[in-house]
Amino acid sequence: MDGPALYQTRFPLMGGGALVQFVDDRGRGEAERIARSVESEARRIEVKFSRYRERSVVSEINRNAGRTPVAVDDETAMLVRSALDLTRLTGGRFDPTVGALRRVWDFRSGRVPSDEEISAHLPLVNAGAVSTRDRTVFLRRPGMEIDLGGVGKEYAVDRAAELLKAEGIHAAIVTFAGDVRTIGHRGDGRPWKVGVADPRNPGRFPFSIRVIGDAGIATSGDYERSFVKNGVRYHHILDATTGWPARGVASATVVAATAFRAGCYSTAALLLGEEAGRELLEETPDVEGVLITDRGAILATTGMRFLSDLPGSAWESS
Repeated sequence: MDGPALYQTRFPLMGGGALVQFVDDRGRGEAERIARSVESEARRIEVKFSRYRERSVVSEINRNAGRTPVAVDDETAMLVRSALDLTRLTGGRFDPTVGALRRVWDFRSGRVPSDEEISAHLPLVNAGAVSTRDRTVFLRRPGMEIDLGGVGKEYAVDRAAELLKAEGIHAAIVTFAGDVRTIGHRGDGRPWKVGVADPRNPGRFPFSIRVIGDAGIATSGDYERSFVKNGVRYHHILDATTGWPARGVASATVVAATAFRAGCYSTAALLLGEEAGRELLEETPDVEGVLITDRGAILATTGMRFLSDLPGSAWESS
């Protein structure tokens, strides 16, 4: 047997990069097997739930909108229910049926839709028209589209972490396109360190999160899949009540027990805006967070104990 060593694997995933690092003492061969298992599980989730893949369960649900319910397994039903729970948490600002608006928003070309185009598609954005009964999912109106991207990536992060734990790994960090799950510590007793990007200065990290133990860290921001036109930033996190990108918060970073829970609350905080988003994080006892506003202010919740590298004058504790 070899001594403890830090192994890592990288692979493309869900339109971004995946990095998995873990400590193991059973040798490179065993570590490579574990790494392949983690990548396989992550890809399974991507293939199953991507709205861009014709054979995914999401595509099947969307093809049958207004026609017939689609039988689903427990995993799919859980993700759909979680997305609907997030709709309720945000007062409808998050909505998994926002997929219909993707027809008029194009963040690659930088095209801004007209008010008329938004208004024409908003009636198809209605979580209340999603039926989940008898192990089926049914979009009751033709033309509706469900999109589980708001919960799927964080679920994949947690699944990868749980697989590592099942393999006997006690020290690991899983990062999928910026969302993170940690297990234990680095192996040398030091905490895991996760840098949080400046939403207006790519490559700069104004502060970092340090954790030891099992935790999920997720950041929702207006700087990925975005463009600026006539001095206005447009991004892919759409407020489902208006059809337009959320305003007020440039990024929201949340620490919770799992990446899934952290992701739900980071999305909710960004969509709710500076005041309501900050209040939500303050009132939820098992999450802590930091908001970076459109004006550049950094707002940390009262109990946020994981911050480091943050100049004292640069942030406001609520």
